[in-house]
Amino acid sequence: MIRQRTLKSIVKATGVGLHGGRKVNLVLRPAAPDTGIVFHRVDLDPPLTLPADPYAVCDTRMCSGLEKDGTKIGTVEHLMSALAGLGIDNLHVDVDAPEIPILDGSSGPFVFLLQSAGIEEQKAPKRFLRVKRAVEYREGDKWVRLEPYDGFRLSFSILFNHPAIDRTATAVTVDFAEHSYVSDVARARTFGFMQDVEFMRANGLALGGSLDNAIVMDEYRVLNSEGLRYADEFVKHKVLDAIGDLYLCGHPLLAAYSAHKGGHALNNQILRVLLEDSTAWEIVTFEKAAETPAAVSHQFDLALV
Repeated sequence: MIRQRTLKSIVKATGVGLHGGRKVNLVLRPAAPDTGIVFHRVDLDPPLTLPADPYAVCDTRMCSGLEKDGTKIGTVEHLMSALAGLGIDNLHVDVDAPEIPILDGSSGPFVFLLQSAGIEEQKAPKRFLRVKRAVEYREGDKWVRLEPYDGFRLSFSILFNHPAIDRTATAVTVDFAEHSYVSDVARARTFGFMQDVEFMRANGLALGGSLDNAIVMDEYRVLNSEGLRYADEFVKHKVLDAIGDLYLCGHPLLAAYSAHKGGHALNNQILRVLLEDSTAWEIVTFEKAAETPAAVSHQFDLALV
């Protein structure tokens, strides 16, 4: 049986919020089967609870944020991506600020935290959201699509017309029947441009951004002295974001995702398009090994390695 997962123990981290620039304390706690991923603003009295939910997404300008009763938790996508990549279904996320810490701008530190706490299988079958027929969402020349697939595959292409990005691969396909989230995706960092910094900061964004938590470029080149972690790190980060954004549906997907010039807003829109058509999806479990697609077994076995 493909089982649900949580953590074996509590784990803590401290960092800075990418957009607010504030110190953030983060605590990840085990949760019971069928709890899902639940965020808690513990700096409030009483604390506010925000379950992962695509209909709670409120701000997709430079991140995915959740909102309830006027209270927000921003930049959830990198943590959500790590949780999806490691197959963690149930978790309490305590945070004492309006956003999750950015750490190094990738999901790598979250993977390290989760693996340090230990991953525990639970006595309940993992519930997958299987796409039964294709759905698509478009905005001008940007588009995103979900199609039926016995596994989880993501294809992404970007177009930035920037020499530093154009010198790298601008299209990638990651199929978790073959690829490892930890080694092939998790270390890809967010990126931005020096010429946009003044505008973003005037609008209350990227106040905590630095060369320590993002790939930063001027008009011609990458400014980080260590260079890139992957030859296709820019488009890989878009895949990392998409994995986290899609996991806000509350279940791992069985689907092929593809996008061109997509981002947080389109990822949220395609989830809404999918969920609002009850004929396009179903919830499934795999309680017998013979029923489990090989790609699914490989993906979740590899996540424990």
